Amino acid sequence: MHCVSLRHDGDQLLADVTEHVPNTPWAGGIPLLHPWANRLGGFEYTFDGVAVALDRSDLYLEEHGLPLHGLRAAVTDWEPTFASERRIVAGRDVDAAAFPFPHRVTVAAELSPAALTITTTLTAGERPVPIAFGHHPFFQLPGVPRAEWEITLPVEEHITVDERLIPTGERSPAGELDGPLADRTFDDGYTYAGGPFVLEGGDRRIEVVFEEGYGYAQVFAPSIADLVCFEPMTAPADALRHTPDAVAPGESFTARFSVTIMRVSER
Repeated sequence: MHCVSLRHDGDQLLADVTEHVPNTPWAGGIPLLHPWANRLGGFEYTFDGVAVALDRSDLYLEEHGLPLHGLRAAVTDWEPTFASERRIVAGRDVDAAAFPFPHRVTVAAELSPAALTITTTLTAGERPVPIAFGHHPFFQLPGVPRAEWEITLPVEEHITVDERLIPTGERSPAGELDGPLADRTFDDGYTYAGGPFVLEGGDRRIEVVFEEGYGYAQVFAPSIADLVCFEPMTAPADALRHTPDAVAPGESFTARFSVTIMRVSER
């Protein structure tokens, strides 16, 4: 399930970095990252007494050679279960060698006149399932120079990482981050403080609110493209290799976020 277009008054507000990382489905739009979001610090993990070794040839690898953004097999071949003019629901069963914890994942996308709401539900089978998924929305403001983009980041703590961008376990106050994006770059993880992430400029305002289930955020604004990502995450990077929260057998976990678009002059 992957949102590839979001238009407002005819303008495309979703960006991508596909020219820099071709053949990667998470490089644009609003993709689901599952069964983990962001980086893992190695090629093995243990959960519920099961030791899992990851096959490098079947993974997306980032610049340090580490696993990145989950499994292609977990986010393709969706089965639509409902579709209307403003709402679509699709799901799929997941049980892979790289993630041997059977479950069903369902994504619902609902459109209102001003907002897109995406709800993801994970339902466990006969054993617990770790929760580490997220989404990766890529946003842009067409026709507005990056120097005129203003951002608001409702975050509390900055997650300290090592030279490979893997969390060390330490955190620090996020500090004051609101203001012009300009030439600032981000690839940083934070704890979510509540309220809207905002990208504003040229009389347009995009608000992203983590409504349920997302306690962490990755903010990504590279130097190679004029875009910013406010990524809702159910766990910090590398959580799968430590002690992630889990869905109990037969139970469900739901996470939801919304994207609201408006004209500043009409607020």
